[in-house]
Amino acid sequence: MVRSLRTHGQRLVPFSVEFNPPRDAAAEARLWRAVREFERMHPAFVSMTYGAGGSTRDRTVRVTGQLAGETTLLPVAHLTAVSHSVAELRALVGSYADAGICNVLVLRGDPPGDPLGEWVRHPDGVEYAEELVRIVRDLGDFHVGVASFPQGHHRSPDLDHDTRHLAAKLRAGAEYSITQMFFDVEHYLRLRDRLVAFDPEQGAKPIIPELMPITSLRTVRRAEELCGRPLPAAVVDRLTAAAGNGPEEDRAAVRAAGIEIATEMAQRLIDEGAPCLHFITLNFAKATTEVLTNLGYGVTAAPVSA
Repeated sequence: MVRSLRTHGQRLVPFSVEFNPPRDAAAEARLWRAVREFERMHPAFVSMTYGAGGSTRDRTVRVTGQLAGETTLLPVAHLTAVSHSVAELRALVGSYADAGICNVLVLRGDPPGDPLGEWVRHPDGVEYAEELVRIVRDLGDFHVGVASFPQGHHRSPDLDHDTRHLAAKLRAGAEYSITQMFFDVEHYLRLRDRLVAFDPEQGAKPIIPELMPITSLRTVRRAEELCGRPLPAAVVDRLTAAAGNGPEEDRAAVRAAGIEIATEMAQRLIDEGAPCLHFITLNFAKATTEVLTNLGYGVTAAPVSA
């Protein structure tokens, strides 16, 4: 996967996108429309999430396998430790291998039902993502990524503790990390600085920033749930001002402001040397493609091999 970043970064900083397993036939049709749209823009890779407690396990494996076999895209499968025994985790990695998938993003995962609730280790499972990295690497020729947290994981007592855990996951064999979503580029830059200061060797590995264009005030609430942190006041104020004072939110203005904010963040990240831009899409292509178009990324007439 890291090689894909180098290949795609010859002209523009590469980008990647995140999809979610569809819940029904209509959602699956929407997902594939987004897949084909992004395929025309040649992302470095695409990732497929994995529901809390393995709630989307079968769909994740099936759809990620389809991405590997039926598109020109490079899929990265999510794998979470929560609610799984080591035997189940090994079997799932085997399922990915059978589907031709060799890139895995390893996560400890959030408790089902309440992402901020108490994390309980499966009696036959693992406690930390570091252990899961080693399991995956021991099972074959897999390329492994992990999560990183610009503002620190909400269970970490402080940023130094969080940095030590990230370094440990990378030392265990992870080749890169993808950050939790954020809305202040300074948080990303300070994460990068902390890791380099703590362990220069691990700090040399790519830290890929994750972005999500805001398209409505409801999306603000969703973004705060996903990142477990309130959005910066300056961002909220800008979106609220765009919404106006009328009885109904000015959706078009909020959306325009959200696209503008995401574009500004992405450009700053490019200027600061980010190795890739990773977008949460919620299985819609339009907002992310608008940001990419603003940044000068083009669309071809038909998919071509990466």
